[in-house]
Amino acid sequence: MAEQRSNPSRRKIMRAAAGVATAGLWSRIAHAEASDKMTRQQAEYRDTPNGIYSCGLCTLFEPPSGCKVVEGEVSKDGWCKAFALAD
Repeated sequence: MAEQRSNPSRRKIMRAAAGVATAGLWSRIAHAEASDKMTRQQAEYRDTPNGIYSCGLCTLFEPPSGCKVVEGEVSKDGWCKAFALAD
């Protein structure tokens, strides 16, 4: 009988490659309010992309320069550890 292998989804591969998902971080993202946002330092925000990943591609980015989980303005060309790539 042929052995079946499970193929991880593209989402799992991308998240693992980006080193994004931790339970605490995702919990914070899911329940984020304006007063609960991370500082830029807590999010390890930077104004440059991480390879091909940038805020402009993140599901948490709010154009033109906002974020659902990071305080203050962010650049569409920036990146932080909360990065969440859309499917």
